[in-house]
Amino acid sequence: MEKRDYYEVLGVQKDASAEDIKKAYRQLALKYHPDRNPGDKTAEEKFKEAAEAYEVLSDPQKRSRYDQFGHAGMSGNGFSDFGGMNMQDIFSHMGSIFEDLGIGGFSGFGGGFGGGRNRVQKGSNIRIKVKMTLEDIAKGVEKNIKVQKNIVCNECHGTGAKSADAIKTCPTCHGRGIVTRVQQSIFGQMQMQSECPNCHGTGKIITDKCSHCGGNGVVKGEDIINVKIPAGVSDGMQLSIRGKGNAIGGGEPGDLLVLVEEEKHSRFERDGNNIYEEFNISFPLAVLGGTVEIPLLEGKAKVKIAPGTQSSTLLRLNGKGLPDLRGYGQGDLIVNINVVVPKRITKEEKAMIEKMMESDTFKVEQPKQAGFFQKVRKFFE
Repeated sequence: MEKRDYYEVLGVQKDASAEDIKKAYRQLALKYHPDRNPGDKTAEEKFKEAAEAYEVLSDPQKRSRYDQFGHAGMSGNGFSDFGGMNMQDIFSHMGSIFEDLGIGGFSGFGGGFGGGRNRVQKGSNIRIKVKMTLEDIAKGVEKNIKVQKNIVCNECHGTGAKSADAIKTCPTCHGRGIVTRVQQSIFGQMQMQSECPNCHGTGKIITDKCSHCGGNGVVKGEDIINVKIPAGVSDGMQLSIRGKGNAIGGGEPGDLLVLVEEEKHSRFERDGNNIYEEFNISFPLAVLGGTVEIPLLEGKAKVKIAPGTQSSTLLRLNGKGLPDLRGYGQGDLIVNINVVVPKRITKEEKAMIEKMMESDTFKVEQPKQAGFFQKVRKFFE
């Protein structure tokens, strides 16, 4: 099913402030909270939808990416998607946000989640830069990148304990990983759950640490990661690959964040999905016209030069630019034609040109009004 626009989901305008977005989400989260709508699948879906929209629009970087690329910029590559999560997953994923908004467990998450579950810790993210040429961007690339990072200890398999007997149930939370406190609100008594301070959400206490990793569950190592970067990305765009960041003992690994760094091209300049280049032609060709081969990002294109072509003439080659990341077609190649006048000529050539100067054909008139910018504007209309 096609996703709705996140702004539409929260019922706010695209220029809404962070506070407006926060208020709109709080109202929806309270309205569709599972404890207020037990067994209502429609309310549950709306709660998930609102949570996903808020997670994106409350983050300035994610919001900017969404405004630029829509859902295509948030899917694939590890961007948020609550579609496959259950309600407890969402509460766990956005726990700190819910608590900040005053949206907690109510009376045990509608009864179905009353037992709670251990908080899954997540390793830190790793950020790397990947340099890309315009040729890479035009086609998309797949690279194998060697990354130095924390990997799971192969002695204790990430538990951090010397043996299974060295792992005990946390006496503070009794293995639940969370502690509960009761708080009064406008809706009555609410149970607020937070991470256990003793076991940090694992529900376990290690009495004898692994000697290989010192109880951390991870050691320094390296990994070769396959990174697929789609065609049409731009400088500064960040892609996320889930689970390829630093490992953490007893938890989930972080993400690998790939920052695109676009290299300056020797011939082409980029503006969005359009690319520009300068192309020189000789004076005789400008007068007589003919066919030339203009370089593209890949290969060449035969282009007709009309007789009497003036310097600074702009030619547009449709569809010869960069692909749109969202799949909305292809940009164009804009070619600026420069008529090159030789600095040195032979006596015979000079004589021919002097003869041409006497002809009315080669006499020029000055423009009556400035029209350069008007011509450029008209070209891009």
